[in-house]
Amino acid sequence: MNRLSLLHGCGLAIVGLSVTHHATAQERPPSQVEAQNTQVLAAPVATPYPDAAAGDGNTQQGYNPLRWAEDWRSMRDPAKRNDIFDRLKYIPIGSNDVYLTLSGELRARANYFSNPQGRKSEHQRQDSYRIFMGADLHIGEHFRAYGELARGPMDGKNIGSPSGTLSNKLLVQQAFVNGTWQVDQVDVGARVGRQVFIDGSNLLLANRDNNTVQTSLTGVRAWARGSTLRADVFDLYYTTYGNGGIGDDLVDWGRRFKGVTAGIVLPKHLFGGSKLYLDPFVWRLRNREATWGTETAREERIYVGAHLWGEAGSITIDWTANHQGGSYGGRDLDAWQVLLAGTYRLGKANTAPRLGLHFDYATGGGASGQGKLRNAFAPYGNNIYYSYQGYLTPTNLVAIAPSLTVTPAKTIRVTGEYQFTWRETASDAVYRSNGTPFAGTAGTGGRRTVDVARLQTIWTVSPRLSLTGRLEHAFAKSGLETAGYRDSSYAALWASFRF
Repeated sequence: MNRLSLLHGCGLAIVGLSVTHHATAQERPPSQVEAQNTQVLAAPVATPYPDAAAGDGNTQQGYNPLRWAEDWRSMRDPAKRNDIFDRLKYIPIGSNDVYLTLSGELRARANYFSNPQGRKSEHQRQDSYRIFMGADLHIGEHFRAYGELARGPMDGKNIGSPSGTLSNKLLVQQAFVNGTWQVDQVDVGARVGRQVFIDGSNLLLANRDNNTVQTSLTGVRAWARGSTLRADVFDLYYTTYGNGGIGDDLVDWGRRFKGVTAGIVLPKHLFGGSKLYLDPFVWRLRNREATWGTETAREERIYVGAHLWGEAGSITIDWTANHQGGSYGGRDLDAWQVLLAGTYRLGKANTAPRLGLHFDYATGGGASGQGKLRNAFAPYGNNIYYSYQGYLTPTNLVAIAPSLTVTPAKTIRVTGEYQFTWRETASDAVYRSNGTPFAGTAGTGGRRTVDVARLQTIWTVSPRLSLTGRLEHAFAKSGLETAGYRDSSYAALWASFRF
């Protein structure tokens, strides 16, 4: 049996489940503290580690971006089942301890881009559709098998050749087996197979829900969680998506991501009452064919850093700093990222307006092939945070953006933001969201790259149905204009129904 069949075989027998979490591009893990569900996959410890801080997403109104992290055991009680979809959440198989949960999502989305890719050209329209379906089989309190099928067709105007993350006929997005146990008041567990892994800052690791298909990896994750401390270790390989059926979504054995992430629940009495979490991490990212400038070589990138996030009174914070060492080809690698965001609530109610600010710094330089490589790099972060047009990524970047979020009605949230952006090193290029450089920008123009104005409205009609509208305009500055790039506008509407 080869490595691919070994890692996939344990999960592909159960084909399953998925849904998405619709956050604004401005939102990052501070929102995780707003709701912490009581999902426990094994027998609970005396005081379990907070679920929202365990690296498995945040459950709100019953739903989680990682659908297997939801807990629908309350649906054992028929009196709590209000409609046909509630009946899908708990389907006993022989006994109450063996049951199946069925879920899914339908999403329709229209994207409009003027001057796509920043070049003067006819507008682009993307009409994309997402269908996630799945099943989560629980076998007693310790074992489960989870799977997830996805389909994502795309049509429109001037769409070119979409990648497999944007247009995909059919794929197994997740397929794994999972076991949990309790050892001396500590929950321990392991997960083997294809999985969405988001245990870290949203700007470093994200499910990339903006795409039709989410980012998944294949391998092993294991953990130990007490009441105030946790540790997760993982060894995963990236997935390369094709556009066709199940058979062309393959494990990329050349890109390996492994490491350990710890978690500490900080004392709640800090700052007069708080919910704060500190997650130090050490990761290793290997890419056998990484490209910087005109050179393609083996890269070994070591991340050492920490993520501090949570809330204290009216303030939420989401701070990440990391140093990236290692080697690229025969050269040393020496890069930094400092990613800081926070909000301040102007009132006591949760619906009060919030002032926000984010500052992001990522080093650049060395892509020309001389000296140390100083270009920072995120493994697979949420790049729409900077621009839905795909202009920017936390490589050779300095960004600062004030924002305001208002809630004119209980179910409606509106966020406006203006982002000022520079490159850290003018001798290096401006980098797109996929990590490739804008051609002709290295060493030309000034440090200013692009300002981005954005406005987004989310209407949560019900826990299952949400409607989102977004407007964005990117103002090209000298760092891009000198190389012939232009302003670009973006508009989008999408609706998501999940069950």
